[in-house]
Amino acid sequence: MKIAFVHDYLVQYGGAERVLECLTELYPQASIYTILHNKEAMHGVFEDKRIYTSYLQKFPFARKWHRIFPLLMPPAIEQFDFSAYDVVVSDSSSYAKGIITRPETLHICYMHTPMRYAWDDCQKYTRDFYFPRLIKRLIPFAMNYIRLWDKVSADRVDIFVANSNFVARRIRKYYRKDSTVIHPPVDTENFAVRKSQTNEKYFLMVGRLIAYKRHSITIKAFNEMKLPLKIIGRGPELARLQKIAGPTVEFLGRVEDEQLKKYYADCQAVIFPQEEDFGIVAIEALSCGKPLIAFRGGDIPEHMEENKMGVFFDEQTPEQVIDAVQRFEKLSFDSEYIRSKVLKFDRKIFKEKMKAFIENAVTEHNCRS
Repeated sequence: MKIAFVHDYLVQYGGAERVLECLTELYPQASIYTILHNKEAMHGVFEDKRIYTSYLQKFPFARKWHRIFPLLMPPAIEQFDFSAYDVVVSDSSSYAKGIITRPETLHICYMHTPMRYAWDDCQKYTRDFYFPRLIKRLIPFAMNYIRLWDKVSADRVDIFVANSNFVARRIRKYYRKDSTVIHPPVDTENFAVRKSQTNEKYFLMVGRLIAYKRHSITIKAFNEMKLPLKIIGRGPELARLQKIAGPTVEFLGRVEDEQLKKYYADCQAVIFPQEEDFGIVAIEALSCGKPLIAFRGGDIPEHMEENKMGVFFDEQTPEQVIDAVQRFEKLSFDSEYIRSKVLKFDRKIFKEKMKAFIENAVTEHNCRS
């Protein structure tokens, strides 16, 4: 069986890239196809893999500003030739699923989400990523084409795997397709319950500093409460967030895994105010036995027992964050219990499920051929 993987863009290391990393561990000889590859941003991951990129790789600034080229993405992903492969697995939240394969080639798509900026709110998308004024004016018109292409490209997929039940519902709504849910991998062995090494009592946020992560409402809440908040991550929102942050808010930038584990161990709770298709940071925190103070949206309510693993708030406002923190402070939590509830997301389990799924799909495909 000759297999290839397709990924939207290798320009940062996040949840989607962790999925791809596990897939390449299952099939180490597989080639990777991607629209863009920023080697420096990958911190050595995929260093030993054969990676094929699209014509956009040669465009000036494309690796940094890929979001301003939405109309060029469909032809970029369609240019790849997969005629030599029996199976292609696309790892997609936007364009990777749009590849064109032969009728006899099995195309499995591991979907992180249907393209959010096409289907949810393209105006919010243009605000969140600070596009130039001309680009902001053009994007709503481009989205009409992108939505049509996205729907058509979904029909090219033979089998969908969704990263959560939340995403499976979105696949059904926008593509009218069924999917099998296999949750993304979390390194639960690496993130474990550890004794705190400090008397400092602080709350923690972890993730890229981009608008939809809703750092701003958390910062405003902690300004009001005058409680310590540490923020780990980098991104385009940094300067704006620093301007609104009070003296109890500390920005730590990007930290290595060993440091991150220490910050998880020492914090009171992790604040998670955004809606995520699958919140890997949230699962990491829970793996460390840390409760969440989380927005009741996305996939998190399916994995977190209220008042046993954390507390929810229902609206993304500073006032709701304050109320949730005050309720949190009246409760106590069992770290080992919290951790036990998320061990099902371990990398080994993900790899076992994906390998079995791919092999079963190939067997069924061959029987039908």
